[in-house]
Amino acid sequence: MNQTPHRPEILAPAGDTQSYLAALAAGADAVYAGLKHFSARMEADNFSLSELAALADLGRDKGAKLYVAMNVLAKPGDLAAAGRLAARLARTVKPAGLIVQDLGLADAVRQAGYQGELHYSTLAAVTHPAGLAVARRLGADRVVLPRELSVDELKACAAACPEGLSLEVFVHGALCYNVSGRCWWSSFLGGKSGLRGRCVQPCRRLYTAKNRKARVFSCNDLSLDVLARTMLDLPQVTAWKIEGRKKGPHYVYYTTTAYRLLRDNPGDPAAKKTALGLLEQALSRPTTHYRFLPQRPQLPVEPEKYTGSGLFVGKTAGGGGGFSVSPRHALIPGDLLRIGFEDQPGHRVLPVRKAVPKGGKLTVPGGRGPAPAAGSPVFLVDRREPELMRLLSDLGRQLATKVRPEPAGAPEFAPSLPKPAPRPGRGKILRMTVVRRQGKEKVTDELGLWLMPRPQEPPRGLRSRAWWWLPPVIWPADEAAWNDSIAKARRAGAVNFVLNAPWQIGLFEGFLAQAERAAARPAPKGRGERSGRPEHPGQRERGERPPRPLNLWAGPFCNTANALAIAALAKLGFSGAVVSPELPSADLLALPAQSCLPLGIVTRGQWPLGITRAGLAGIKGGTPVESPKGEVCWAREVGDDVWIYPGWGLDLGGCEGELARAGYAMFIRLVEHKPKAVPTATRFSQFNWDLELL
Repeated sequence: MNQTPHRPEILAPAGDTQSYLAALAAGADAVYAGLKHFSARMEADNFSLSELAALADLGRDKGAKLYVAMNVLAKPGDLAAAGRLAARLARTVKPAGLIVQDLGLADAVRQAGYQGELHYSTLAAVTHPAGLAVARRLGADRVVLPRELSVDELKACAAACPEGLSLEVFVHGALCYNVSGRCWWSSFLGGKSGLRGRCVQPCRRLYTAKNRKARVFSCNDLSLDVLARTMLDLPQVTAWKIEGRKKGPHYVYYTTTAYRLLRDNPGDPAAKKTALGLLEQALSRPTTHYRFLPQRPQLPVEPEKYTGSGLFVGKTAGGGGGFSVSPRHALIPGDLLRIGFEDQPGHRVLPVRKAVPKGGKLTVPGGRGPAPAAGSPVFLVDRREPELMRLLSDLGRQLATKVRPEPAGAPEFAPSLPKPAPRPGRGKILRMTVVRRQGKEKVTDELGLWLMPRPQEPPRGLRSRAWWWLPPVIWPADEAAWNDSIAKARRAGAVNFVLNAPWQIGLFEGFLAQAERAAARPAPKGRGERSGRPEHPGQRERGERPPRPLNLWAGPFCNTANALAIAALAKLGFSGAVVSPELPSADLLALPAQSCLPLGIVTRGQWPLGITRAGLAGIKGGTPVESPKGEVCWAREVGDDVWIYPGWGLDLGGCEGELARAGYAMFIRLVEHKPKAVPTATRFSQFNWDLELL
């Protein structure tokens, strides 16, 4: 008997009504969209509730599900509004799922009565197999995996996927230079947080390194195209996701149609040829399969190529009296061109009024502000061909019959917060200095050391005293090495661990379960009885002391920002949390009074702009790189990852008095020694202390 082939959803993006209709016209199985609040793509048009309700109703008629993105970092004051919005969504739109990144927001929407699926966004940074079971424990129905994984790492995640959880994988669209959920670049430079959908894309700028100007952090687009069929053997992968909520209907229609062909006809050469032709016309940047093939990874950054959004069609020519473009591709009326890059003088958007043949001439009219420089790149960013417009017009008429007002009466909701933990008394604040390796660095009360993904013998005298920090990202290929490293540190007496993703507690499940079993049984005789500590099999024979109970803290890279997120961490087994220093002062000062765990905060040191797996394009680590605005950054390679640092540090030292009075129990300094080539900073940052953080 033949089995039904695995058929993952083709999940299409929609940032406006026309793109949503294009997804339906192309036969998408599901569409994801955002509202005008709580969406990680706030630069898209997004939808009102009534608009989205009508589109969802039309989509259900066509057999397409709707997933609504509420994938933002939630500040303390956001939870009530997010809950009310989720209740209105459930009543009016009836989405099949909500996409979230924040543990507290996930709890808030459940408290508000939302009963559909919960999908943890790629911004939640569930990056390794052991984290999947943790996500399921927190109520996830689906996890969106990082774009950086190879097919072998995807298989490892699929093998570890617990019952009741499915996986979603990006197959096409824009790539961020940094790992999703591990980028604070836009926020650190001015309060426009990528974790709250406000990223100004500083990685796309023109940078200068050693007198060479290039877009050294600007990535090509991801395109797995025919390689996506290798995931048809992974039934846990239930969705192929296309990125692009800021894209137009042409892109949505062409990419959705292409991947539907590739999924439904994996062995058909004609379908493959048609699909690849559609993707070539989808108005993308140059494309890459990135790290999908482990034996042939591709660096996604190619500074010598034009990486502006859209299809490169040529350069401007002329000057003085006017400019023109001789396009590499034929242009049709309704095409939309972007001339130059958004960070350069003369940038503008130009609609095409009449057909221009390939190699013809299109005159660029004058406009406000400076004219584009001769040789400026020109990109085709949207196309409204008549055939597609007719399809959308027909669907638009059907949509008009679905529009109806939202039911009267706004739901009331106030989140139920956990009982706050007792505040520390005066003089009980701990100060921790975190370093890569023990050296001559002056240490105050506590020493934090970054653990490495290899079995290592912790220095004597530090085994039980130090706080061992895990990195913000652990990849599937390294998980076994991390298990070995943690186990060795634990056997050597390590007690205090700082985990920089909530999901990393999955690496400690065996130790936690062992402690629970030991606590449930009477203390053994002998040394275990005297110490009150559980003994492991064979410890007496090896002459080892039984380990002390674990003290696990959620680190600052967990992006913890509200009381319900802290409560979720407590539920997982954390005994403290270091909150995100990205928050503004009012929110930071409000959190301790709401928190059920003791809190810490990073007040000094080098906070990274982001962490990437994309490597460096022709830049050596430690080389200063300067933006057009004079902002200097530099890179440090740590294992297989690259940490990007600003040339100036974080300093909230002058705010420690207020933070102590608010109830913080720990102040942390992150030490990352600046390379000699990087100029000494003349300023420090208070991050968003004095900003609103929209």
